[in-house]
Amino acid sequence: MEKNAQGIQHATIVMVDDEPTTMYVVQTYLEEFGYSNFIQVEDATRAVRTVEESLPDILLLDLVMPGVSGFDILQELRGRKRFKYLPIIVLTSSSDAENKLRALELGATDFLAKPVDKSELGLRVRNTLAAKAYMDQLAFYDPLTQLPNKFLFDDRFAWSLDKARRYQDRLALMNISIDNFSRINATIGVDAADQVLKVVANRLSALVRAADSLTFSLEETDLSLSLFRLEGSVFSVLLDRTRSAESAALVAERILGEIRKPIQVGENELYITASIGIANYPDEGELAATLVQLANSAKDFTKNQGGNSFHFSSPAINNLYQDRLQLESKLRRALEREEFILHYQPKVDLRSGMITGVEALLRWQPAGGALVPPGRFIALLEETGLIIEVGAWILKEAVSRQLAWRQAGIPPLSMAVNLSVKQLDDPGLFELLQQLGQETALGPELIHLEITESLLLADIDAKVAFMEQVRALGFKISIDDFGTGYSSLCYLAQLPVDELKIDRSFIRDVAEMEESRAIVSSIIFLAKSLGLSTVAEGIETPEQLSFLGEAGCDLFQGFYFSKPLAEEALLKLLEAGEA
Repeated sequence: MEKNAQGIQHATIVMVDDEPTTMYVVQTYLEEFGYSNFIQVEDATRAVRTVEESLPDILLLDLVMPGVSGFDILQELRGRKRFKYLPIIVLTSSSDAENKLRALELGATDFLAKPVDKSELGLRVRNTLAAKAYMDQLAFYDPLTQLPNKFLFDDRFAWSLDKARRYQDRLALMNISIDNFSRINATIGVDAADQVLKVVANRLSALVRAADSLTFSLEETDLSLSLFRLEGSVFSVLLDRTRSAESAALVAERILGEIRKPIQVGENELYITASIGIANYPDEGELAATLVQLANSAKDFTKNQGGNSFHFSSPAINNLYQDRLQLESKLRRALEREEFILHYQPKVDLRSGMITGVEALLRWQPAGGALVPPGRFIALLEETGLIIEVGAWILKEAVSRQLAWRQAGIPPLSMAVNLSVKQLDDPGLFELLQQLGQETALGPELIHLEITESLLLADIDAKVAFMEQVRALGFKISIDDFGTGYSSLCYLAQLPVDELKIDRSFIRDVAEMEESRAIVSSIIFLAKSLGLSTVAEGIETPEQLSFLGEAGCDLFQGFYFSKPLAEEALLKLLEAGEA
């Protein structure tokens, strides 16, 4: 939804009409005038709900419809405070003056007769939206920073909470206050202080507009950020559809980083900081007033602690995040301190019982400490972007160890290495693979790059192109967790892959459940039809292994044969020939 007076053509236009042809014609006409955001509602009973969820800038409404009439919709919308002034243009073939008068009494903004004239339609919509944008700018936007003000914040926050409750989403509210702003005001003057506020607003607005890059780093595919100026030096950020409290913390860190950058005001170079309080729905509160109060209290607490930081309103969440910060600090030094190691889980041929390959798995053992469970740090590597550097180390180390084993007289083993979403998007990955492909004396065909099926669902064409380039270098490609992505079956025939790894969730119940057996058998049959090998993950019982042998699976790995092993234990297993 676009509220800016300069963005009228980006307005959201909802059309309610039981005649799809009419809506098609109207949309076609308006597209010629540059409008692009349309929502068509053929079922009038869904009209009010659609308006509630989409918060349009204008509604084009038919009067005479089955089930619910345009009069009913008008009356219900005008009875709701949020839509009391929503522009509603009635499109009707009725020439009855009484109907038009009744619609006006119920709150219609304007009329257009069917069939609509293209020029008149464009003029009416443009003028109506321009008038609305002007009124919105006066009523809902701060004149200094041009940001939405407290009135619009209250409306948007209430709407976001309603939506979060309906769809069981999470959201976070941030209250941001510039530290010691009254002193800044007194030192450099009111006009210069206003310039500071404008610079801060512009920086935060740019950060919000760059929400795509934020969501990329946060693994949030649909995170939405909205920025408001509430009063004085206080701003607010509303984060819709967050996955966890950590998402809000990462955004808060970005905000603090932007605010800390020096600001040039006249001859003065200023360095400012801010205090941020964060409240999360539903963990810390469920009512708008409660969440606002909690975010304010957390902000005030941050100020009292010296500012230049952020705190959650919940001590429990705050403590968890402080633990996370400590873990992240240690993790950033782990690579240079050589604290990462690889463990290896054998991949066993179902027919011969021999180990033919291993999967390299990252482990972290801080100096003088025990192994840190992967569940505690793998996701953190992703969030911080460290996975790029660490992932490169894993690839190099895997190739190095593979060559060392061969030189020690161990028969060639394939080495599987997992690639993360961030690695796939890293332009340096292909160059690294080129280098490794040239350096490995065993040949890149013994390196299996594992890509989780779900990573293929976005931008599939680019992923396919990348995979083709990698295979051209000689590497093998394996689809990990196959069967959980649901949509790659239609692409499987064209995917340049060599192996499918059947997800353990299907293996778990193959001995007891017919449905699981049917799924696993189908995957194996499909793979064989396409000339692909299959690997079953998570084998823990002889019954599971027996079924997979009968179904024709090629390889398996799991605790039934061996857990992931340190290198020394793996070499002993290989030398003993226990496979």
